[in-house]
Amino acid sequence: MKFSYGACLAILAFLLVATQVRAQSGLPSAQPTKLSDILSEAERNNPQIQAARYTWEAAKQVPSQVSSLPDPQAVLQHLSVGSPRPFAGYTNSDFAYIGLGFSQDFPYPGKLRLRGEISKKDAEVAEQKCEFVRRKILAAVKQAYFRLAYLAERTRILDSDRGLVRQVEESAEARYRSGAGNQQEVLQAQLEETKLLREITENQLEADKAQAAIKQLLNRLQSSPDIAPAALAETALPYSYEELLVAANAGSPEIAGMQEMVQRQKLQVELAKKDFDPDFNLQYMYQRTDPSQYRAYYMLTFGVRVPIHRARLHHELAEAKAGQDRAQSDYQAESQEVASQLRQEFATAEKSAALLKIYRQGLIPQAQAELQAGFAAYQSNRLDFQALLNSFLDVLKLDEEYWQTLSERETALAQIEQETGLSLR
Repeated sequence: MKFSYGACLAILAFLLVATQVRAQSGLPSAQPTKLSDILSEAERNNPQIQAARYTWEAAKQVPSQVSSLPDPQAVLQHLSVGSPRPFAGYTNSDFAYIGLGFSQDFPYPGKLRLRGEISKKDAEVAEQKCEFVRRKILAAVKQAYFRLAYLAERTRILDSDRGLVRQVEESAEARYRSGAGNQQEVLQAQLEETKLLREITENQLEADKAQAAIKQLLNRLQSSPDIAPAALAETALPYSYEELLVAANAGSPEIAGMQEMVQRQKLQVELAKKDFDPDFNLQYMYQRTDPSQYRAYYMLTFGVRVPIHRARLHHELAEAKAGQDRAQSDYQAESQEVASQLRQEFATAEKSAALLKIYRQGLIPQAQAELQAGFAAYQSNRLDFQALLNSFLDVLKLDEEYWQTLSERETALAQIEQETGLSLR
């Protein structure tokens, strides 16, 4: 299979231009939106973050309520003598009277304090859940942003690939019209272009989905302008796994929330033990009959709630202890889960960095050198056109794999930031 000298020059020129396009593909054509601006917008407007904050604010209002004494109860009494009519016997009997008083319940000392501390722990758990939701949403925004950046890069790769196929198709048609080629080359070039059209359409569909996802996270209208991401860049990871694990144990909201839950359940056990102690009630009553004949009455009553149903209280205590054991197990499970997830994301980030280095220093330069050597061999009739095309497609494929690996690395780093609370960017 041979091409004319002019066709060879045209293909060579196109290959050089396409290679330059690959080198400059990281530069977006539109003004990109900074990731930091997107994250700030999500933190302000995301409804899940707002709902978590409102839940935390509501939980902070509970401790002062449950640690206060119950409201006192006012009492108005009326006793008539000899008749159900109001004030019957009021002037001729010292038994008829009008009374005014109040009563106050007093829980056993320590109960109100424990209830307040338990509610404070609930508020602290709600605070950690709020932080977890915040980090989770921001990590999801980062993932969607990196996905958009990768899809934008892939679009540029596919467009460049399509331009090459069109050039090949034109050259094949020219050879076919001159009688030097065959129709199969033309059909093969047309088939490749159709495949690329399918991939471009599928890539655009994925980009539309990613736009919809990130707009939802930002609480934007779906009809709002699309987000133009900045070009992907490799982020350094200056920490070892052990250092990240220490940071996660100290700063993970999931672990911190479980620790607060363990402390809460310990307080719940103390409160269940306090329920074996009695509560008290104090009542005071002022009674007034005919002041011209009888003196007023003053009554003070002290009551005690006796916890005689001990079996019920023992069951409550057993329930509280079981809740404490469950919270401790949940804490251990969550610690293991965070350590496992962190190890997986760290391995992904570490191995992807090694892969990116292999792509930059090995695969891509080698593929480009093979393409140049193949073109020289093609010019001297030592290589057919199909092998030359395959060499160039290898360059394009490796380029696409490079950006996909970079996107996966940045996504893994976003997960590490979520688990540890560190800022790596």
